[in-house]
Amino acid sequence: MRGKRDGKRSRAEYERGLPGYHDYLARATGAPSGLSALTLRLWLAGFGFVSCTVFGILVLYFLPPLAWFGWILLVLAVVALIDFFWVLHRKRRGEPG
Repeated sequence: MRGKRDGKRSRAEYERGLPGYHDYLARATGAPSGLSALTLRLWLAGFGFVSCTVFGILVLYFLPPLAWFGWILLVLAVVALIDFFWVLHRKRRGEPG
């Protein structure tokens, strides 16, 4: 297995994830690399989508003077849905978390 000394990495190292990949200061500060919690983010995005959709529709239906707040909740639901599918894409690609 090739290490960092010769500048070349093996396919297995990329599949496991590189140390400090998301932490730009890991080399300078010596801090341990952070691991991405993709499964937690997937659950939170799903919860955000469902809750924002339900509450947004309820606000639009029952509180017409606060329709602007209902629309904001629906926009946040769309953002959560996009995040859900992006995290799902990253998990299918094989990123740890």
